[in-house]
Amino acid sequence: MIEKLNLEKTNAWPFVEAKRILKERKNSIEKKGKIILQTGYGPSGLPHIGTFGEVARTTMVVNALNHLIDLPKEIITFSDDMDGLRKIPDNIPKKELLNNNLHKPLTSVPDPFEKFNSFGEHNNEILKKFLNKFKFNYNFKSSTQLYKSGFFNSTLKIILEKYQPIMEIILPTLGKERQKTYSPFLPICPDTGIVLEIPILEINENKSKIIFDNNGKKLEASILDGNCKLQWKVDWAMRWYALDVDFEMYGKDLIESAILSTKIIKLLGKNNPTGFAYELFLDEKGEKISKSKGNGITIDQWLEYASPESLSLFMYQNPKRAKKLYQEVVPKAVDEYLDFIEKGKTQNELQLLMNPVWHVHNGKMPKEKIIMTFSMLLNLVETSNANTKDLLWKFVKKYKKDISENEHPIFDNLASYAIKYFKDVIIKNKKYRKPDKNEKKALEALIKALETCNDKMTPEEIQTKIYSTGKENGYKENLRDWFKLIYEVVFGDENGPRMGFFISFFGINETKELIKNKIK
Repeated sequence: MIEKLNLEKTNAWPFVEAKRILKERKNSIEKKGKIILQTGYGPSGLPHIGTFGEVARTTMVVNALNHLIDLPKEIITFSDDMDGLRKIPDNIPKKELLNNNLHKPLTSVPDPFEKFNSFGEHNNEILKKFLNKFKFNYNFKSSTQLYKSGFFNSTLKIILEKYQPIMEIILPTLGKERQKTYSPFLPICPDTGIVLEIPILEINENKSKIIFDNNGKKLEASILDGNCKLQWKVDWAMRWYALDVDFEMYGKDLIESAILSTKIIKLLGKNNPTGFAYELFLDEKGEKISKSKGNGITIDQWLEYASPESLSLFMYQNPKRAKKLYQEVVPKAVDEYLDFIEKGKTQNELQLLMNPVWHVHNGKMPKEKIIMTFSMLLNLVETSNANTKDLLWKFVKKYKKDISENEHPIFDNLASYAIKYFKDVIIKNKKYRKPDKNEKKALEALIKALETCNDKMTPEEIQTKIYSTGKENGYKENLRDWFKLIYEVVFGDENGPRMGFFISFFGINETKELIKNKIK
């Protein structure tokens, strides 16, 4: 157990949120003897990486709570699968089938993939499958199941009782036309199965029934057992109340909804959960990642190119800052993961609590010695022409004879990831520079300089030779351009590895031949 003093001092965000939960929800937690945290998912499209981020970050808060208090904790992953299908996602087959079932509850829409009983169930199962892949500890709950089983009935009765004051909270936030038709209760049409957004004519509180105006025709519906569902903001407050939620994080686009849901749950007689608004994920164009568009990078794509831990690290860092999330961010995330592992080896307890990898691994920091960065490994894949992990390992062992796969499981996995990432992503973006007369002369001077080096020299000594060569060949005032020239000619990119370290690993003669081939 880490010293109590350090736990109080740390301002790592999972500990900040954990302490806030214990303070703000003290009475509720003591009353029920456990802490309940919720994540929400709308299965109107395939789960995307933002959904993973919410569960991963909530799990980090649970890990922090485990160091602060000895009480049971539960993460509820709630699927709003009784919501009506409002639009057809871009990345889904059989669009005509979905179009014929618009506005029906997601669990009543046929599965276009023909694998499950409904589109909602299909997306729920995909969600559970990839959460299980990360071994998250969560309790899945379906909106449809809880509505139809009667679990929400008692709370729905309270909401019906508080109908008028709830309307007074919601109506001022709506336009004049929407105010005329708004109802917190949405009946499921007995004829079409569609979720209807229609105005209320009459309420029978004793029988828990409502009479709606369905285009001039009266529709009587019970609010119980899944015959009606609630509009989003009221539904969120009802869920907090019925499940007695202590903590929930949500995207900043839901801040206004959270404010209204907070007012509603207090009207129902309970305090709102501790909230945490995070910034949104963006694709390479700076647009919000969307389930229906399928833009950005998917969970499966990330896991083809890098470890689950590197993805968790990406989620940990700066949750209140908008971040672009696409294929090209993967190497940087992996290198940061490796760097934090290396830093952790010399950090004290308080520093470790601020180390993101401590939170990724729940306090169990990897001890593996880092051989090289992922970025350099990608360069090695290119220069060695290795197209299998075994070939890449043979090349590595040629220069590092004292290492083995068994002692370096992180690097062993990186080798496979690097080959896959290089083939799928990097090759497409390579733009090799053809040096002009003066640039070619400078690179030939570098080859001559390397002839005075040997494989026993340290990376720093080789790096000094490269600096000197650049200064002597027209780059004295701007060594950045010198290295940019080397990178663009040799690696097809304006950025590259620290050359002294790369050459000491790749070999002097091999590097000379590599440069010769590139300038030809």
